[in-house]
Amino acid sequence: MISKLVLTGAGGFLGWHVRVLARALGLPEPIIVDRGMLAEPHRLASALDGADRVVHLAGINRGDPADVGAGNVDLARQLSAGLRACGTPPKTVVFANSIQAGNGTPYGDGKATASVLLAETTRWFGSEFVDVPLPNLFGEHGRPNYNSVIATFCRLLADGGTPQVTGDRSLELLHVTDAAHLLLGTGAASPIEHRTVHELAEQLENFSATYRSAQIPELRTRFDVRLFNTYRSHLAPAPFGLTRHADARGSLVETVKVHGGGGQTFCSSTVPGVTRGQHFHLAKVERFVVVRGEAEICLRRVLHDEVLRFRVSGDEPVVVDMPTMWVHNITNVGAGELTTLFWSNDLFDPANPDTYPEPVS
Repeated sequence: MISKLVLTGAGGFLGWHVRVLARALGLPEPIIVDRGMLAEPHRLASALDGADRVVHLAGINRGDPADVGAGNVDLARQLSAGLRACGTPPKTVVFANSIQAGNGTPYGDGKATASVLLAETTRWFGSEFVDVPLPNLFGEHGRPNYNSVIATFCRLLADGGTPQVTGDRSLELLHVTDAAHLLLGTGAASPIEHRTVHELAEQLENFSATYRSAQIPELRTRFDVRLFNTYRSHLAPAPFGLTRHADARGSLVETVKVHGGGGQTFCSSTVPGVTRGQHFHLAKVERFVVVRGEAEICLRRVLHDEVLRFRVSGDEPVVVDMPTMWVHNITNVGAGELTTLFWSNDLFDPANPDTYPEPVS
């Protein structure tokens, strides 16, 4: 059981996902070590002292090759100095390494040297050292032109552009939540997926074309779901308008159209003033459609403060899809009963509900 968790590099893409997963699993709020603290051994030692798990994510991925190689070694050296100054050394030190370690490039050789430094330091005071070589990571809220080609393609498509592929090659891919599980020691290794850059561009273009009309694309595999959620994270959460078909009998709106799959649809009634939800999901694709009454749907990205609010009505039904890793709720703000239709891409599993309680505000 982890009672004290320390993270370096917590402000980056991988760091945010590690913090979100720690929150979802009910782990203690991590102690965050920034670059300033890394440079002060005694202050750093105070943060590290007695920790159950130290996860070293801080690194340099872009820049002058020599600076990248030396920078990763320097960061490991700074952490080692803080570890050696601890009165009670951490039980476990985890290093977010790369499958490129030792490949002859400045980056790869820098990561390999950093790993050796940390292994020697932990051996010196008897702590466990866990080296986690990570492949190309992708996932929600990645930074375009920096974290991954997937993030770059998603941003292009979200902005109405088209990905261009030059020099196609195969990539080894792992969703960032799976990487976070490995680093926190909370899950088994997930299979690494192999896709070419062209295959990724083609699949993401299909996602974009289908989702543009509020339809759900074919999500056959776990990888497909996570890639779709990655694409969705580059779209600002907002209601989709629905087309109403009316005749003398009444009216009809198509709320969920799923390509090549089903999922689960359910309906709820909510009395005035009551709020449902107050949770977030790590992987589930979820859709809300109010079909009767008045509601306010609120969303907030985990570990952020801004709350988005959408007023919706059964008189003019719209689709609101919940982004993964965003806390959300729905409140009946009308005078009468609220009826809401919900859809999710998978069947509810009480043993693994992928639902993590947290209030929106």
